[in-house]
Amino acid sequence: MQLPSTLLENAVAEFSKLPGIGKKTALRLVLHLLKQEKGITTLFGETLQKMRNEILFCENCYNISDGKICSICSNTGRQKDTICVVENIRDVIAIENTQQFHGTYHVLGGIISPLDGIGPEQLTIEALVKRVRDNQVSELVFALNPTIQGDTTIYYIQKKLSNYSCNITTIARGIAFGGELEYADEMTLGKSISNRQPIHQYIK
Repeated sequence: MQLPSTLLENAVAEFSKLPGIGKKTALRLVLHLLKQEKGITTLFGETLQKMRNEILFCENCYNISDGKICSICSNTGRQKDTICVVENIRDVIAIENTQQFHGTYHVLGGIISPLDGIGPEQLTIEALVKRVRDNQVSELVFALNPTIQGDTTIYYIQKKLSNYSCNITTIARGIAFGGELEYADEMTLGKSISNRQPIHQYIK
């Protein structure tokens, strides 16, 4: 793509690094920003920089947060004895949008996938075990993508928690095997949360 300005070309190159953004879409976004007043584009840049520099991860559940403890963990109205285990922050957002879950979360930061070089030690599994050990957790709800890697991760964590008495469940398989939570419609995901089942029904 031949562009008349190196500055424009550099901006397009940066935008096109975003997922789902090709060169043409990146050019359209950059040209849109050029049409705006300088104050608007300055605020746009400053907002992104502030987010990147100041955003934190909750010390309790590893969700994104403005402080050391996220708004969900610090909410006194949440059921602290129920923890929903998810792969990433996008899954927290997806489940929260259903308004069907009222406990807290634990973000693993991925799932066990040896082929991708991801082992248990690279996830927040030990921190989860510590939460169960140190707190009165009555239920652990697994809301991982229904894939072989997701089931492997559930099986591994279940074994790590075998000496603890908390009830271990998983969301109902209204989500198709091989599907991803962030692409499920809110009604299906909400029903899966509401109709969660004992883990032994799925993991043998």
